[in-house]
Amino acid sequence: MAITDEQQAQIVNVASVPQRSPFRYPGGKTWLIPRIRQWFVHLQTKPAEFIEPFAGGASVGLAVAFERLADHVTLVERDEEVAAVWQVILDGDGAWLAQEILSFNLTLASVKTLLSRTDFTLRERALRTIVKNRVNRGGILAPGAGLLKEGENGRGIRSRWYPKTLSKRILDIAAMRERITFIPGDGLAILKQYAQRDGAVFFIDPPYTAGSKNAGSRLYAHANLDHEELFRLTSMLRGDFLMTYDDDEEVRSLARRYGFDTQAIAMKNAHHAKMNELLISRSLGWLRLA
Repeated sequence: MAITDEQQAQIVNVASVPQRSPFRYPGGKTWLIPRIRQWFVHLQTKPAEFIEPFAGGASVGLAVAFERLADHVTLVERDEEVAAVWQVILDGDGAWLAQEILSFNLTLASVKTLLSRTDFTLRERALRTIVKNRVNRGGILAPGAGLLKEGENGRGIRSRWYPKTLSKRILDIAAMRERITFIPGDGLAILKQYAQRDGAVFFIDPPYTAGSKNAGSRLYAHANLDHEELFRLTSMLRGDFLMTYDDDEEVRSLARRYGFDTQAIAMKNAHHAKMNELLISRSLGWLRLA
């Protein structure tokens, strides 16, 4: 679906949005944060809990926590590598991880040694994940992803390695960990468990494996998802929700089947190509009035 001139004018400059996550995450939602703020204004009452069942790099959940848009944030992630990072930061070892990043001498040899290890503690796994995320092309953690070669300005694998910035982000998150709960587990199970929770709202950003594009299948280790079941569970939520998907006719059909409203939103992907993503909720009138 082509992007209109009006949509083009509304594309968010990601550089204008505070970067909170330590991850470079394929499919990251930093660009969506201004829309998230609009959504919370529409909610009128401050939610008691914000639940992100497919957290990934958690740029949205972190924005909600830092900007105090909800009283508490719950992040859920199934991927064991990504989960290790959130567990270490939010369970009290953020300072250790920040210092390890500062002191890690990132070279091709040190990276290959670290990534070849199979015996590691949870803390070591978190460090390994951050390094892997920073040296792999596109930040992809899924099996088969390759290392950066040329990188930015010919810096190779060091082109995305900013230890001081990463350390600060981790320490900032750790400093407010009492406002964030992390659950390592299945997003669908958490949606079912929390469906009737009072005062909860949900941001649902699943792996994009529905429809013809199916981008998530090569980007994420746990890309398989029952999309029909996700829509069914979402229809049972007591609180409000905002869902994002590739703009695909199969997804639109699912949304129609469950009586959800949809709106295409223009954005730029990691390669700066302009494209549409689909926002889905019970009602998106607030978005069209903005």
